[in-house]
Amino acid sequence: MRVLLVGSGGREHALATCLARSPSLSALYAAPGNPGMTSLATLVPLKVDDVSGLVAFAKEQKIDLIVPGPEAPLVAGLADACADAGIPCAGPTRAAALLEGSKAFTKEVADAAAIPTAKWERFEEEAPALEFVRRRGAPIVVKADGLAAGKGVVVALSVDEAEDAIRKLGMPLVIEECLVGEEVSLFAFCSDEKAVLIGAARDHKRLGDGDTGPNTGGMGAISPPPGFDRAAQEKALDLSVRPMLAEMVRRGTPFRGVIFAGLMLTNEGPKLIEYNVRFGDPEAQALLIRLKSDLLPILAALADGNLDHAAADFSDEASISLVLAANGYPDAAKKGGRISGIERAEAVPGVSVFHAGTKLVDGVLVADGGRVLTVCAKATMPEDARRLAYEGASAIQWEDKIFRTDIGL
Repeated sequence: MRVLLVGSGGREHALATCLARSPSLSALYAAPGNPGMTSLATLVPLKVDDVSGLVAFAKEQKIDLIVPGPEAPLVAGLADACADAGIPCAGPTRAAALLEGSKAFTKEVADAAAIPTAKWERFEEEAPALEFVRRRGAPIVVKADGLAAGKGVVVALSVDEAEDAIRKLGMPLVIEECLVGEEVSLFAFCSDEKAVLIGAARDHKRLGDGDTGPNTGGMGAISPPPGFDRAAQEKALDLSVRPMLAEMVRRGTPFRGVIFAGLMLTNEGPKLIEYNVRFGDPEAQALLIRLKSDLLPILAALADGNLDHAAADFSDEASISLVLAANGYPDAAKKGGRISGIERAEAVPGVSVFHAGTKLVDGVLVADGGRVLTVCAKATMPEDARRLAYEGASAIQWEDKIFRTDIGL
């Protein structure tokens, strides 16, 4: 099969690694890809939201399957354009991708499907939003009602912090009660009303140790989450994913692709935080290094709406992904720092390094983004996976490197 992978982050590097080892693969292209993928795929200089360009390239190269990594091309209508061109795409339509494209839409679907979630309200003007948080008090959660690369959520611990978030994020907003518990990320292959469990991970969103500092796109993840086994994951699918799929079918916008349900495990049971319409990052890296199955035929079957062959087999090992970010992330990440030592890191048993925000300048690898690298490790015991990941991270030399020291604790 000839495959076009869309994206340039650590998630896409992990996907490329899985796709490249498939016996069914004849050619792999990545648009735009990153320097870490050069040994796996032919890089194509197209932006992820250049829908017409991606489809034109796929036609020209006789692509058999398009695999979208990030949310932006899906919200921009990539799957719709692929359907019009007769090209299989392993992702949802623009209408279904609104589950990630609009926080308010997700909340409306959850309420209609009786899915437990936080109480919420949507605001289009600043004054009513400010009055609402002053009346309700803190802690309270303020969310941009749109795509924000994982950084459009503020868990405000004071009214002043909530007011500041309202002014910074702008309108429209969703403001909701603050749920308390352990957060998990649940993944499944979905088509119409059917869902097949992939697995689960626990992400660490805050920038600093001890879950302090601003929310980010994710600073690390562990898989599987302690206390959330396969039986619990299946129950959570019944509670938070399958009712959503039925509601989407009822609305005439069925969902087909990978769903990521962010859940809070509260004292009252799992409650929905959000949906993402693709693999998470850095959860995907932690999940995919445990994958034993051939991913390509699974994604091809998903694109055809056939989930009979979509079951994925994962090892029983524990895994961890550790994000190395650039100083100043998530607001103003410092770019241009020279990176070395990746080969030494990957010489550590069980360690893989995935590129995200990197580029080559005159043959030298430099930082070119906020989240720059993801160091992943797997081992029989979680503590061993954690030790190996941090050993790998310490082997990478880069002046502006920052990372959390408590992922997996």
